Amino acid sequence: MSGKAQIEVLTGRAVESVIADLARLRIAVFRDFPYLYDGDLDYERRYLQKFVDLPESTVVVARDGAAVVGASTALPMLRAGDEVIKPFRERGLDPATFYYLGESVLLPTYRGQGIGVAFFRHREDRARALGYRYATFCAVDRPADHPRRPKDYVPLDAFWTRRGYAKHPDLVATFEWKELDEANESPKTLTFWIKDLGEGRT
Repeated sequence: MSGKAQIEVLTGRAVESVIADLARLRIAVFRDFPYLYDGDLDYERRYLQKFVDLPESTVVVARDGAAVVGASTALPMLRAGDEVIKPFRERGLDPATFYYLGESVLLPTYRGQGIGVAFFRHREDRARALGYRYATFCAVDRPADHPRRPKDYVPLDAFWTRRGYAKHPDLVATFEWKELDEANESPKTLTFWIKDLGEGRT
């Protein structure tokens, strides 16, 4: 592989061609801090199937030749699941106005090349094209003294802020997954970030 990636935007049924690649990539990248995800391929394929079945979905893929080295996902919040929708409804926010940005995963070799910026730009463009007012995502909460936190770990808060997103500590979702060293799934909290898509592009 060259270390340089090309970006491709897939929607709906076209996502099916990369499901297996995305499942493996999610397991590999999310194993690292801060998610520490002890993943399962069968679960991943089931999770990703919803992007195939939904015409309004978006999957932005980074390829180095034929290899998928990164990807980011998005779909209407109303199709993202109760864990995502509940905090918004509880605070009187209309989920129908939000396009939910799922995960962004990228192999370490390809970081720092602007691919993360492209992931956000393409998903936001798609959200605007579909008529959504806001883009939102959530990120896992980890304490600064977490025992698995690498010494050189840099949170992505500054990157997200430059993209025009604001953190909303009052909007928190709870997801369950099996973490490294855990015997079973356990709950984790994730805090939402929101961007008003009517305020221009970044």
